[in-house]
Amino acid sequence: MTERAISPQSRPEEVVVDAALRPRSLAEMIGQDRLRDNLRILIQAARGRGEPLDHILLYGPAGLGKTTLSHVVSHEMGVGLKVTAGPAIERAGDLAAILTNLRQGDILFIDEIHRLGRAVEEVLYPAMEDFALDIVIGKGPSARNIRLKLPRFTLVGATTRLALMTAPLRARFGAVYRFDFYDLAAMEQIIRRAARLLQAPISDDGVTEIARRGRGTPRVALRLLRRVRDYAQVKADGAITAETARQALALMEIDDLGLDVLDRQVLGRIIRNFDGGPVGLETIAAAVSEESDTIMDVVEPYLLQLGFLERTPRGRLATRRAYEHLGEPYPERGEQPGLFNSAPA
Repeated sequence: MTERAISPQSRPEEVVVDAALRPRSLAEMIGQDRLRDNLRILIQAARGRGEPLDHILLYGPAGLGKTTLSHVVSHEMGVGLKVTAGPAIERAGDLAAILTNLRQGDILFIDEIHRLGRAVEEVLYPAMEDFALDIVIGKGPSARNIRLKLPRFTLVGATTRLALMTAPLRARFGAVYRFDFYDLAAMEQIIRRAARLLQAPISDDGVTEIARRGRGTPRVALRLLRRVRDYAQVKADGAITAETARQALALMEIDDLGLDVLDRQVLGRIIRNFDGGPVGLETIAAAVSEESDTIMDVVEPYLLQLGFLERTPRGRLATRRAYEHLGEPYPERGEQPGLFNSAPA
């Protein structure tokens, strides 16, 4: 599978660069104003009482800064940070090993927390509520339950699919915050700051050209900035201008709204193969030879934000704006396009 320029997944060398570009404090963070204001109060109150933070749940589309915020919270509180992911914690013993290595006030960040197994969640419940770890020794009638006391810690969970989290786990978080897509002004500030840190000369027009194709997602915008910087270094004099950015992004087949080949394929299949929909997610994924999770987590959120796609009980439906963007004639008829298509896969 070809790597997408706008994929939320990072190559190892890019992870190092992303870490260097991350803000270290709330004052350095750009955008998400309401979230930052709420979090600033939460941190000041906890520090004033000399207590660890309450457990925090962050949710929203990928690439908006949930992991970055966990580092910011750790720095603001002056405590250690342990980072892991839901799929990496396969057994209850894995989680027990992580919890017993935490120190007083430490932050445990679990990405993709909705993918924790049920047995692992059962261990997490008393750890979050009572700061205790229940261990069963032995089997059968001779089995004994031992409760180990844990230091007071803060769990920061992140998820792109809040609905897949179990209700008992959601209820144990004292603060729940949603990440929204960034507006153009915030994206421009993020790119300008990153270009300065990367020592990449860039014009104001160049900043805007990249920002408006960044899909309202900092991770995407930073990746585009790095690719445009490479292009400017090889094909231009190293400075990023609007024209240089346009040429570089055209080479990557990213259009004026930030849609790439896969985005246009998804819309094109819905419009041309399925008469505009409604069509099921699995059917779309099969038509473009991609995983359904990729379509749902990476492609759909931005298409929904642009108003190019609708989710209906019967499947995905392309809107008039999607037709216009792809230069396709919109079917003027009484019923919705594809009304008699098959139900969602």
